[in-house]
Amino acid sequence: MPKELSPNIQDYLKRIYELTRDGGLATTSELADLMAISPASVTNMLQKLSNTEPPYLTYTKHQGVRLTEAGRRAALKILRRHRLLEEFLVAKLGYTWDEVHAEAEILEHAMSPLLEERMDAVLGHPEFDPHGDPIPDSNLDIPVIQQTSLANLKIDQGGKILRVPHEDPQVLRYLGKCGMRPGVEIKLLSRTPYDQTMRLLIVETGEEVVIGPKLGGQITVRVG
Repeated sequence: MPKELSPNIQDYLKRIYELTRDGGLATTSELADLMAISPASVTNMLQKLSNTEPPYLTYTKHQGVRLTEAGRRAALKILRRHRLLEEFLVAKLGYTWDEVHAEAEILEHAMSPLLEERMDAVLGHPEFDPHGDPIPDSNLDIPVIQQTSLANLKIDQGGKILRVPHEDPQVLRYLGKCGMRPGVEIKLLSRTPYDQTMRLLIVETGEEVVIGPKLGGQITVRVG
């Protein structure tokens, strides 16, 4: 990570990447809500990052922002470190998957390139973190995976869970208790017509799980 990028700037680039990962623009209000800071502060930072050399993003007033190639690579660099740290904390230090996000948020900014390289090697060059998010490789390449949200499944359609939301420990504890983890095969049994709450079957165990539409929209699956 270039020395001139402060932890604050790294966080901005990472958040913008996450918001624009599937295309589109990240708005000032989205970033303000996500980072729990004022819209005015966000606007100041976005203007600053659009005027660096090279610029890290393109900013259009009242419309939103998109990362440039330089901004995208800087965001992937910090995401790689974050996700490697999450995998290391779970695989080697006995953390649970609901504990690692907050720790990685702190440690990612102090991680050296050498530590990143050694950690990657010790873990066997993992492709995914504990929540199913892909880990950019050493060239910052990231796989494109065909996936859809759980909320898009049709009745009696099944698939394998690919990723789950990672920032709310309570949600992760609930999903873990239900057996809803990446790699698990599920099948949609029913969906209530009035609020779209889903009843799912965990294929391996035969257990049934109830998931609301908001959470279902954040869990992705590979159909088939």
